[in-house]
Amino acid sequence: MKNGRNTAGQFSTGNSGRPRGSRNKTTLAIESLLQGQAEALTQTAIKKALEGDSIGLRLCMDRIAPPPKDASITFSMPNMHNALDAAAAAGSVLRAVSEGELTPIEATRVMGLIDSFRRTLELTEIEERLRVLEAASN
Repeated sequence: MKNGRNTAGQFSTGNSGRPRGSRNKTTLAIESLLQGQAEALTQTAIKKALEGDSIGLRLCMDRIAPPPKDASITFSMPNMHNALDAAAAAGSVLRAVSEGELTPIEATRVMGLIDSFRRTLELTEIEERLRVLEAASN
């Protein structure tokens, strides 16, 4: 292997040929052209937005008040104290979807949280049982 390539001249698996963290040549060229122009470009975008240009307005508004990446949701869900409670919690999520309180995408995210919490509870219970068994054997 020479320069990360195999005998056929192809890059080995996991090696794209570019050093980690290196930047694309086009990106570097664009950045060098824009260097020192940020203030002028920003002023132009603001001027266009104030003149009513919809693209300029959207560009400015996205910087002033970006769209939220994630919105909080509220619905009733039972407390979870053990892994069996996860079934009741999952049922409440399905009920919330059927009643229109949650969208299916929101429900999927909540179900992922419930599943993670359930696995954490299961591991905690297993560790506790193991500790009790080890203490009994000693």
